[in-house]
Amino acid sequence: MLDRNQLSDAHALLDATPGHSGVTTRRAALKAALGVGYAAAVLPALAQTAIKTSAEGLTEGEVTIDVNGFKMPVYRAAPAGKTGLPVVLVISEIFGVHEYIADTARRFAHAGYLALAPELFVRQGDAQSYGELAKLIAEVISKVPDAQVMGDLDACVAWAGAHGGDLERVGVTGFCWGGRQTWLFAAHNPKVKAGVAWYGRLVGERTALTPRNPIDVVDQLHGPVLGLYGGADTGIPLATIEQMKAALAASRNPAARASEFVVYPEAPHAFHADYRPSYRKEAAEDGWKRALAWFQKHGVA
Repeated sequence: MLDRNQLSDAHALLDATPGHSGVTTRRAALKAALGVGYAAAVLPALAQTAIKTSAEGLTEGEVTIDVNGFKMPVYRAAPAGKTGLPVVLVISEIFGVHEYIADTARRFAHAGYLALAPELFVRQGDAQSYGELAKLIAEVISKVPDAQVMGDLDACVAWAGAHGGDLERVGVTGFCWGGRQTWLFAAHNPKVKAGVAWYGRLVGERTALTPRNPIDVVDQLHGPVLGLYGGADTGIPLATIEQMKAALAASRNPAARASEFVVYPEAPHAFHADYRPSYRKEAAEDGWKRALAWFQKHGVA
């Protein structure tokens, strides 16, 4: 049974997802699927109109990062032949690292970043193989502990430092489920200079696997977070954004007080996801410009 947190996420995603039969073909191997194709649970999608970012001039593709003996697949994109790069972790939606997330990583790479998009669900299952949203959340996403996610992201930061990344310039960004994790990781890892959270849930039920929510960690933020949210997102009420703003303003933590929100009044959930009907070009492009400017302002770029 889904708890209130998962139900909130499911409602937000369902609002942005067209109906379909839910019949899909399971990937033969997750490794082969990294950064390829689109998430089964949101098909049919607008993949034919999705942004396609070239890999020209980049070193890109799958790497594996050791996390206490577990080999975690990660999509990596970076300017070819360069070191001392700013680092950005790109945290996926609940659908894993499919083509949209890989493309987003390439966009960061073209902006000069070493971008890493880890597959954070692989211990629990293959998120890309599911055709039913509620089943995906119940069987995979709801079983992923926040502590596991923080450890995996820590490992990405360490790997980046040994592979051309400048650990004095670390940023994190994420979408939906990844937006929530962006807030949490900015409060977890002291290397984080800044974060950009795209429509991540801010409040919710606390469980053994998800013991804290973004509103609970404002005093621990190591870097300020820019929240990019949709005013028409029925899964993330505007009232919760106001709660978060109040908590940030009341904090004595400079990173919390420097955090900001931008709310696009007409935008729904997943307005940056250019392969889905929820995509809103104007809000997505404005948010992207703001994200790059935010990282530059706070010492990541």
